[in-house]
Amino acid sequence: MTVLQNVVAPLPDGKLRTMFADAVSGAEATRARELLDIVGLGRLARQRAGDLSYGQQKLVELAQVLMLEPRLILLDEPAGGVNPSLLGRLTEVIRELNRSGVTFLVVEHNIPLVLDLCDPVYVFARGRSIAHGPPGVIRNDPLVLDAYLGDDWRPTHAHS
Repeated sequence: MTVLQNVVAPLPDGKLRTMFADAVSGAEATRARELLDIVGLGRLARQRAGDLSYGQQKLVELAQVLMLEPRLILLDEPAGGVNPSLLGRLTEVIRELNRSGVTFLVVEHNIPLVLDLCDPVYVFARGRSIAHGPPGVIRNDPLVLDAYLGDDWRPTHAHS
């Protein structure tokens, strides 16, 4: 299927003949093209989705979810396997959507990404919550530093 067909596919009233037709048309196709533009893949609408990079496929998945007009989106490891330039685009899209009223719950081990993107932040280690609060607080929390961030993230203090 093409990228455009993949974005339209999750619609509950989608029909197999529509998904596999040579061209997707109508209001759904217009919305799908808008969403592909939002995630930065508009130029790839006619390309075979299986030929995209892993990061581009994640952006297609986000566009698919957005077709359903959710108010809350769960992202599980959005940074996993995504090159830094596409991760930057994904982060921009998440911020734009959040400003427009979409809430995100992000489960991610890339702590620098979480601290840059999320507020508030909840940190879990070994199945229990060890910290929560704004990124500035989390960045300096001793339990978080020990569990995830290490000495490179520790604040430097002037020695007297």
